[in-house]
Amino acid sequence: MALKKEQRIGRHATLLLLTDDHRELSQQTEQIGWKSCLGKVGSMESQKVVAAIEVAAKQQGVISQELYRETHALYHAIMEALHGITRGQMQLGSVMRTVGLRFAVVRGNPYEDEAEGEWIAVAIYGTIGAPVRGLEHETLGLGINHI
Repeated sequence: MALKKEQRIGRHATLLLLTDDHRELSQQTEQIGWKSCLGKVGSMESQKVVAAIEVAAKQQGVISQELYRETHALYHAIMEALHGITRGQMQLGSVMRTVGLRFAVVRGNPYEDEAEGEWIAVAIYGTIGAPVRGLEHETLGLGINHI
């Protein structure tokens, strides 16, 4: 039941998010049979961040629009990543914070044993701070959940 060293899904999502050349890593993702998507969102409302990531994952075929369990798994991975970028305070606008974020969603099986099934990772990177340009700082969050 060990993780495949070269197929750590959270690491892969984070690298995909942070690299300047997404094409190479996206091709590697496809070669190992995984699915992925990238996107951007800026908001003062956390529900808009969640919605943007869910819509991108559905539109780009990372999760099925018809299967609730896939949306549910994605939701929990997003929440875990949001806890990372908001330092556990799941509030944005109500505490006068705004975010400008990029995200990556990766779906696949990171285990040697295929019976472990698929997992989903959400990596989020960007800026967070007061809604005044120039007064924000970097932030990074990662969430991983089984499907």
